[in-house]
Amino acid sequence: MEVNPETESMESIDDCRILTQFKNESGETIGTPFDLPVKVNVKNLQSICNALLQNEENIPYAFFINSVEIKSTIDDAIKNEKIETEKVLEIVCQPQAVFRVRPVTRCTSSLPGHAEAVLSAAFSPDGRYLASGSGDTTVRFWDVNTETPHFDCTVRIWDTVLGHTLLTLSGHAKSVTCVKWGGTGLIYSASQDKTVKVWRAADGVLCRSLETHAHWVNYIALNTDYVMRTGAFDPSDADVVYRNITESNEELAKKAQIRYDKVRNTSKAERLVSGSDDLTMCLWAPETEKKPICRLTGHQQLINDVKFSPDTRLFASASFDKSVKLWDAINGKFIATLRGHVQAVYQISWSADSRLLVSGSADSTLKVWDVTVKNLALDLPGHADEVYAVDWSPDGQRVVSGSKDKLLKIWRK
Repeated sequence: MEVNPETESMESIDDCRILTQFKNESGETIGTPFDLPVKVNVKNLQSICNALLQNEENIPYAFFINSVEIKSTIDDAIKNEKIETEKVLEIVCQPQAVFRVRPVTRCTSSLPGHAEAVLSAAFSPDGRYLASGSGDTTVRFWDVNTETPHFDCTVRIWDTVLGHTLLTLSGHAKSVTCVKWGGTGLIYSASQDKTVKVWRAADGVLCRSLETHAHWVNYIALNTDYVMRTGAFDPSDADVVYRNITESNEELAKKAQIRYDKVRNTSKAERLVSGSDDLTMCLWAPETEKKPICRLTGHQQLINDVKFSPDTRLFASASFDKSVKLWDAINGKFIATLRGHVQAVYQISWSADSRLLVSGSADSTLKVWDVTVKNLALDLPGHADEVYAVDWSPDGQRVVSGSKDKLLKIWRK
């Protein structure tokens, strides 16, 4: 009987075995050579490799013969290769990631902010943050989970009618913590980059950078804050019953300018005070000078809030050291420490006549201080948790407080 050699080869291939040697990517041998059926598949090779390496967990591997990956069986991988069966067949084991990444299928958000083309983008090693570089000469950092800026290091001037940005002021290296608009066409911004920057509002040009603090600048205040906030409204003319405004916008603007000029003439120029995590404050003449008038020390913990009195003669500072301090607004001389809170003081606000000061604290109380005699006038409990915000109405009739207890409270005489 005649035997077909080709048929005999096909029938006996299932029983064919080959001497194999596992190696890692560095060429080091794993175990000793042993026979394997050529029909052994990738799943079997996974089990063999993990057993040889004594892995406590099954690690996925890819297997290669002469740089050809074994997709199904050894036989399929070598059928197009010239393999000398009398020699040991080397199988390279390449460990794979234990997790599997799914393909992206949709856009979840678009992140505006750069003023020019985005030229580069890269995720952080843990994938939680994203950095982007642009032709606008800025680098922006983004929170990937919220898909919002992680640090928005810019100041934006907005058209409040049309709702779009007129100018973007870039220059800070970290988050901007406070912004004030001065009365002479200047904008002041404080940042976690330890600086206060002075910008020209008309065209966004950086005029000067005020640098002396050793840590974050948390808050800045201008001696003209109160008069600019109240505008044409003069607290001395406040009515118990509110009247309708009959003046035109032009008349109101003129009255506001007169009130501002009066305050400015009293102090000769705008003064600015900055409070920092470095436990100090600095008094500045920011319109013209880059160096501080004086540096103020005394607080034992970070300074959280600073406010000038409406008459611009004093300013007060609130700190996490549980105290409120009073200072001379002209030369920065220390005047008094107001003690009574038993936890951090978050915010303060002056009465319109500059005689009283209210403070809100983590101790869940408000306290009213008589500045003329430098002592506690009233203790106002009522909130069930920390008091984060306080404000005294310009007409002097009410104080509002906001708390972690989710309530706003209105306080009256």
